[in-house]
Amino acid sequence: MPEFNIWAVIAAAVSAFVIGGLWYSPALFGKVWQREAGISDEKLKSANMPMIFGLSLVLSLIAAVVFALFLGPRPPLALGLGAGFAAGLCWVGASFGINYLFEGKSLKLFLVNAGYHTVQFTVIGLILALWP
Repeated sequence: MPEFNIWAVIAAAVSAFVIGGLWYSPALFGKVWQREAGISDEKLKSANMPMIFGLSLVLSLIAAVVFALFLGPRPPLALGLGAGFAAGLCWVGASFGINYLFEGKSLKLFLVNAGYHTVQFTVIGLILALWP
């Protein structure tokens, strides 16, 4: 059975969820994201937020588990940070970039979304590396 620290994984998943809440809030990039994604206030208000937040937390947990398996047990700090940054920017961000080019989405939307995932995976890697 693969080895990973379940508590570190849970903390990493929660951190991704919290960072996303802050990142996409009106205090940071929420209004830019809304405008660039074409999402109105009315659409947000009518969304099933308990389902969206619940599934987002589950998806954050899946990402943290798989990243923990990728890093292996007790990864060094440099590996956690470096691999987290690279995963967010180069795997997720680059993949978004390909889609956004074909979909004609804006550079601003790309920067908001790829920026979030770069920070998300960097923090996940940090938590997984620092957790005893």
